[in-house]
Amino acid sequence: MIRVISGVVLAAAALAAILFLPLPALRIVACGVAILAAHEYVRVAGSATGVSQVLLAAAVVAACVFMSAGLDVDPVLIAVVGFAWVAVEVLFLGRTVHQAGVALFGPLYIGVPLGMLVGIQERLGWQGTLLLIATVIVSDSAQYYSGRTFGRRPLAPSISPKKTIEGAVGGVLLGTLFMFLAGPRLFPSSGLQWLWVGLAVVVLGICGDLFESRLKRTAGLKDSSTLIPGHGGVLDRIDALLFAIPAFYLFLRASG
Repeated sequence: MIRVISGVVLAAAALAAILFLPLPALRIVACGVAILAAHEYVRVAGSATGVSQVLLAAAVVAACVFMSAGLDVDPVLIAVVGFAWVAVEVLFLGRTVHQAGVALFGPLYIGVPLGMLVGIQERLGWQGTLLLIATVIVSDSAQYYSGRTFGRRPLAPSISPKKTIEGAVGGVLLGTLFMFLAGPRLFPSSGLQWLWVGLAVVVLGICGDLFESRLKRTAGLKDSSTLIPGHGGVLDRIDALLFAIPAFYLFLRASG
């Protein structure tokens, strides 16, 4: 019952934010979610403590803000900042190059996709945001029920023993079909385009789920946190979206 109640509350809050918040407020919400997810990322990846954790949180928020505002960033500047960050971590904070690299991945993994999600809202309105999220939910639900009904062969037994190839196939088929049918009705364009972007979104969503599962398994954790009763942490709820969002965002950029 707790899982159901918290799930309903979480879904209602997310839906209200998408439908009613103006873009500046939505950016603030996205940054808040990014901070929570970054805190959990630190827990599962063991990437930062103390000053390093503050640097990671600041970088995640900066990435979220820049991407949500559609600002152009000089890639050379990003490279310089990245090298400087690693140098500070290794030379002054006593971190290993591996630890610094894991921390440096945080903004790309969390901040950039969440900023892109706000960019999708700005470009397509709430319909585009909900189309993306609904596609991931349909795929995830189809994976669960297809796996329970037909699942025999494990998809990635060393990462997530309960996931099956049959479940993944069901998720890919139904998630892609949903995007293929719903996309052209909301945004008139070639249905074939929506087929390909739907396929990319659901496949990357599965990869995102497995990626976070690998992080947790390596850390010996079941959930990224206990923030959401019955559901784990923020990272547990958005793991598939973090990989799926960039595909949808880049599709929008390419299609003009």
